[in-house]
Amino acid sequence: MAPPAPRQTNPPPLLTMSGITKSFPGVRALDGVDLDVQAGEVHCLLGQNGAGKSTLIKVLAGAHQPDGGEIVWQGAPVALKSPVAAMRLGIATIYQELDLVEGLSVAENIFLGHEPATAGFVRSRAARATAAELLARLGHPEIDPRRLVGELSAAAQQIVSMARALSHDVRLIVMDEPSAALDPDEVDNLFRIVGDLTTGGVAVVYISHRLEEIRRIGDRVTVLKDGRAAARGLPARTTPTRDVVALMTGRDVEYAFPRRTTEAPTPEQPVLRLQGLARDGEFEPVDLDLAPGEIVGLAGLVGSGRSEILETVYGARRPTAGRVLVDGRPLRPGSVSAAVRAGLGLAPEERKAQALLMLESVTRNVSVSSLARFSRAGWLDRGAEREAARRSVRDLSLHPDDPERPVRTLSGGNQQKAVLARWLLRGCRVLLLDEPTRGVDVGARAELYAVIRRLADEGMAVLLVSSELPEVLGLADRVLVLREGRVVHTAPAGELDEHRVLDLVMEGSPSC
Repeated sequence: MAPPAPRQTNPPPLLTMSGITKSFPGVRALDGVDLDVQAGEVHCLLGQNGAGKSTLIKVLAGAHQPDGGEIVWQGAPVALKSPVAAMRLGIATIYQELDLVEGLSVAENIFLGHEPATAGFVRSRAARATAAELLARLGHPEIDPRRLVGELSAAAQQIVSMARALSHDVRLIVMDEPSAALDPDEVDNLFRIVGDLTTGGVAVVYISHRLEEIRRIGDRVTVLKDGRAAARGLPARTTPTRDVVALMTGRDVEYAFPRRTTEAPTPEQPVLRLQGLARDGEFEPVDLDLAPGEIVGLAGLVGSGRSEILETVYGARRPTAGRVLVDGRPLRPGSVSAAVRAGLGLAPEERKAQALLMLESVTRNVSVSSLARFSRAGWLDRGAEREAARRSVRDLSLHPDDPERPVRTLSGGNQQKAVLARWLLRGCRVLLLDEPTRGVDVGARAELYAVIRRLADEGMAVLLVSSELPEVLGLADRVLVLREGRVVHTAPAGELDEHRVLDLVMEGSPSC
């Protein structure tokens, strides 16, 4: 008689985190979180801003030391005392805010801290050759290992960060919002890379606010809420979106954009007018009239010139042709101060690096563009400054209601509200929004959509850039579709859908 077949058992997890706790002054960021990750799987980590995701991955990366709990790696308890210790075990982390050194070359960034060397001398040629192999593996052989990282686009910098992770003998890679700066083709390439990694047995912890990505790439999902695991091991492809959102927010969130409460304005009396505005090598001449109370969206792929148009309107870039007019008066080209005086305000794509003073209070971040209002004979009236900032942030329902709180402690959605509050206090009439909901969870997105719509209903003109087509089509009254720096179509948002816009940006059909 043949012996019975051995019972099939699941392999032990590659990583197990049990009962992880972490507190900061006044905040319990993690309250007994459990997480297990199998080799070769894509484990998605979801949760609103402030749910504990960033703290958990920093514990896993060795950047934070947990107050309690246990980490088991490949069956053995470990103490991750530093990022170097985590990397030596084979745990790499790619943060949303890339930690690259802009003044170093691509190859130097990839091998920073573990440079190939002989007798104490760095073998730069070998580093460049290996870097080129890694970049080719990632589908980007065109990135020159000798080029300075600061000269690369955000998408290319993301690829360099991934190459740096792969330059180690990694078994688990944490990816924090890796698709945030990528266009659809780049996202497809990212997913191909992730598939290659998991086929080779590498585990990936994938963090994203884009639930459609979880469906495409994920195997299992863990949802965090208020520092605890609200759900573990959910099947990524079959768990209903409504259930995931309810777990994240504690309530159902409808993905409906707020309706306009006033009639859509006509551009007969524009507050902002672009006449043949252009920059060589970035975007061809653009003509646009923007009326008070109107939202106009710019749709296109990364690199199509969307952000460059906004920055040129704002004076951060100098046009090579054309002009910007506010209320019929031309702005001095390439002057941010002139744009701000005329009533323009910009919420840039990289709010942490380009908009916020991360170590300062909410009050100072909100008042920084209006300090002259609170200055008397060279002295700053801090009481008046605080009170004005408090009114501005309360008008946008910023949480927590503490203007003296450091802005770095706020969630992504509330940091964005602080930027908007700055321009409300300034009395801005034209708001330029570049990726307004990047890194913002689904619940906070709905709040920001309501804020943007209310500002428009109250008469503010809005020029909006977003990589998410539903966002552009759901918020805008009119849409300009760009491809490779050229406006290829202009239409009311109601006459477009995602498929039509994608056809235009891929094919570049001329405007009709």
